[in-house]
Amino acid sequence: MQIQVNTDENIDGGEDLSAKVSDEVHNRLDRYSQHITRVEVHLSDETADKSGGNDKRCLIEARLEGRQPEAVSAEAETLKGAYTEAAKKLQRALETTLGKLHHAKGGDTIRTGEH
Repeated sequence: MQIQVNTDENIDGGEDLSAKVSDEVHNRLDRYSQHITRVEVHLSDETADKSGGNDKRCLIEARLEGRQPEAVSAEAETLKGAYTEAAKKLQRALETTLGKLHHAKGGDTIRTGEH
């Protein structure tokens, strides 16, 4: 799973930040890695030098094999809060989307009581 981290001009996006974001994304999405071709993370500071409020934003888009991309965003007071929350949201979205793949015909049913 390839992870690309992008920042706007208001964020000092060095190797350290990239590594932290990549680790968070890997920890959350590793179980779906066979379905994901690429993950793009976009970090931005909506109010630049001003402080206060949820001005840090993270948009994460996962490119899925043979499916439409999944995208989520989160805002927080800190970059860590924004990318952590966005990764959690994407994990839940993928659980919903890709979880359906494992519940195909022929699986357990509650209608007949048989397995």
